[in-house]
Amino acid sequence: MKKTNRNMVVFYGSQTGTAEEFCGRLAKDAQRYGMRGMSADPEEYDMSELPRLAEIDNSLAVFCMATYGEGDPTDNAQDFYDWMQENGEDLKGVNFAVFGLGNKTYEHFNAMGKYTDKRLEELGGKRIYDLGMGDDDGNLEEDFVSWKEQFWPAVCEHFGVEATGDDTSIRQYELVVPTDINMNKVYTGEMGRLKSFETQKPPFDAKNPYLATVAVNRQLNQAGDRHLMHLELDISGSKIRYDSGDHVAVYPVNDVSIVNRIGQILDADLDTVISLNNLDEESNKKHPFPCPTTYRTALTHYLDITNPPRTNVGTPDGPRTSDPSPLECMLLSVSLCQGLYQSWVLDAQRNILAVLEDMPSLHPTIDHLCELLPRLQARYYSIASSGKVYPTMVSICAVVVEFQTSTGRTFKGVATNWLKNKVVVTDNGHKATVPMYVRKSQFRLPFKASNPVVMIGPGTGIAPFMGFLQERGWMKEQGKDVGETILYFGCRRRNEDFLYQQELEEFEKAGVLTQLNVAFSRDQEGKVYVQHLLKKNKEHLWKLIHTDNAHIYICGDARNMARDVQNTFYDIAEEVGGLTHTQAVAYIKKLMTKGRYSLDVWS
Repeated sequence: MKKTNRNMVVFYGSQTGTAEEFCGRLAKDAQRYGMRGMSADPEEYDMSELPRLAEIDNSLAVFCMATYGEGDPTDNAQDFYDWMQENGEDLKGVNFAVFGLGNKTYEHFNAMGKYTDKRLEELGGKRIYDLGMGDDDGNLEEDFVSWKEQFWPAVCEHFGVEATGDDTSIRQYELVVPTDINMNKVYTGEMGRLKSFETQKPPFDAKNPYLATVAVNRQLNQAGDRHLMHLELDISGSKIRYDSGDHVAVYPVNDVSIVNRIGQILDADLDTVISLNNLDEESNKKHPFPCPTTYRTALTHYLDITNPPRTNVGTPDGPRTSDPSPLECMLLSVSLCQGLYQSWVLDAQRNILAVLEDMPSLHPTIDHLCELLPRLQARYYSIASSGKVYPTMVSICAVVVEFQTSTGRTFKGVATNWLKNKVVVTDNGHKATVPMYVRKSQFRLPFKASNPVVMIGPGTGIAPFMGFLQERGWMKEQGKDVGETILYFGCRRRNEDFLYQQELEEFEKAGVLTQLNVAFSRDQEGKVYVQHLLKKNKEHLWKLIHTDNAHIYICGDARNMARDVQNTFYDIAEEVGGLTHTQAVAYIKKLMTKGRYSLDVWS
């Protein structure tokens, strides 16, 4: 920072790219306030140097910290989190501010943001603006913009600086169109190393995914208007190892028709080879995505063109239009009409193509649009198999996302629609492939096989439990003493979406599955869900938990199901265990702390 004359650093703890994107926007804003900012990945820096920030006059460290899983730090912030916990270094003279990214449907809402804010103060840092808490269950973008609008005046007041008033679009990258092109040096969708898909080298991770071939792709449901699918990815020879409960990350590819239509609207030749180079030559981030590449590759592999765009696409950070209409007001100045952004973009699920179609006067250059769109992120799925039983195969169980929006368009989930169309062998004999890697999780079977296991997973939440059941079956075959294994599954109708019915019934017959409880929500007049079946078996469940040291696992929807199930366990502890409500809540919390109540949930 001293060398490059900077006085502001913005660190991000990011799992899906949003915190990283917010970081970039804050670092870019800095120049409007006479500061020089940089965004930084804490994993790439020695965070024990943080106290030395006090050596730079009027310096500031901002932290955009996402919370992952059950109140955990993101992968790239794990070392920084450990450092904060273990070190008592003096941060006197270090100015800081924190914006947390979380989701209210999860129990540990914004745990990482709260901890960072509290810990930096405990270590002697000076908070120059209040902790911001974004809620992805509401409107994360709006939360960030509102926080940012209060944050900058606080910075100005603290350091005695003024905004330059320069609200023109500040470009972070410049477009370079190379004249002598060696096509062997052009990226075609690789995440890190050029040609990494042609010459694959382990270890495989987020920056170096493995191209797994699709061995199986079958529809799981017999009827109904949804498409539920089971895929098997062949990882033979990859040296990838996984355990039951881990997640598989896949890098999807955008819909070609959306890519082509964006090119058409913006009068762009999508096959032009380009490079977007950071105007700040000292920056660690040289390009917004791998360059050189073509616009077609960028829009197909690297940029998120399916989800509603954030407000920086068309706000003062982005493309300008003349004579804005009331709708353009939404994209040009979200601070004046956040409600319009919520209703017109988010609620209507307008992606960037829909925005460009419905707002013809918004006509950015394609290179500027590519600079502003967020990166297309990997999608995570709970692995539906056991690495002990199927070491060369990773299974995915997923539902294809497709619905009508209020504008009459069909919204199609990027990854699930792309996976659905992966035929095992194409017409020309090529095997379909999926770029993937495995992410370790804390969702683990008990160390002692004799411990009873209670699994609750309606819908595709059954995925990790297929792996658990395969593993418990394998342990049984090894002659191990395997405890009770109970499953609570839920679906709409027995003859429509009873996923893995045959396999589950075979597990039951073999004695691997001690008890199979299925809630068919629509097969009778009143809706029946998994929590109703739990309540029915409350005495037995309480004995398993309280006396037999059972482990409870919940997988699926965080917003309703996981919450309802947790409330049911409170009720069981009160009704059968004789606890008060406060004691019941504390009891379940203690189970969580001991690793006997585990969640793998999403909203």
